[in-house]
Amino acid sequence: MNAPGKIQDMTGLQALQAAFSKPGSAPSIGRTLNFSPTSLEEGKVVFEGEPTEDHLNPLRTVHGGYAATLLDSCMGCAIHSTLPAGKTYTTLELKVNYIRAMRPSDGKVQAIGEVIHVGRSTATAEGRLIDANGRLLAHGTTTCIIMDN
Repeated sequence: MNAPGKIQDMTGLQALQAAFSKPGSAPSIGRTLNFSPTSLEEGKVVFEGEPTEDHLNPLRTVHGGYAATLLDSCMGCAIHSTLPAGKTYTTLELKVNYIRAMRPSDGKVQAIGEVIHVGRSTATAEGRLIDANGRLLAHGTTTCIIMDN
């Protein structure tokens, strides 16, 4: 039997809130790529990031992996936020459409993930990555598998 308060006993939304509630407790990918959540609600998660010179590709624009990671994170967490206690997920498929180049001089970006469908064994979500002026930088979709913890 799991002790109360263990991650296995939390809903997905509770687990996300716990993961981001304490300073320094956030997953290391956010520290590495300089992004963190600004909104966690059931079925919708928003991350804010600020790409730096450390995220550039040889063309001196922000590497496409930065956008893909932000979209994967916001969409996956949107799905996670809907799961009952005892369930987890992982990405099965990620599709990203790049609309315009991103540069550090563009400032902060927002990745907004929203659930489309959550079933018994799979879930889907969509995401948009926008710049500080509201311009679309990239958008994507994901399919995740839902599993027992």
